[in-house]
Amino acid sequence: TYLYLSALLPDPSLDSVWSPGLSSSEGRQPGKSPRFSVNWSAGDGELEVLDTSTGRRKDSGTPSRLCKRSLFTRWERLHHQLSRPGQVLGDEKAIKTYCGAKMTAGAYQRAKQKFVLSLQEAGLGIWNRKPPEQEHFQSSV
Repeated sequence: TYLYLSALLPDPSLDSVWSPGLSSSEGRQPGKSPRFSVNWSAGDGELEVLDTSTGRRKDSGTPSRLCKRSLFTRWERLHHQLSRPGQVLGDEKAIKTYCGAKMTAGAYQRAKQKFVLSLQEAGLGIWNRKPPEQEHFQSSV
């Protein structure tokens, strides 16, 4: 299945994104899934190996650097670094929670809306929303 999302992708060479499994009628079968997951990106010192049943690192048992709380904490630190005294970068009250920060991010909301509509137009189904309680937390910053 090829999904055309050129409105979201700044690089024309990325016009078509291969998205296998989106149109599959089969649900996820945990018994067939691998027991570990590996992630890495440029700048990371090492691979992060996760236990897929818990989402935690195999070596230390700590949450993944890719979990929502870790990413939100990094975002909040960056937000504070970019803020100048007396300058407000958005609704300070709203961005205290993960959900509030996402809701006030206009570019993110517009891109997500286009993505969700593209899935529907391509006949790939609807975007499943996570329970709201999973997004109502504050970082430790």
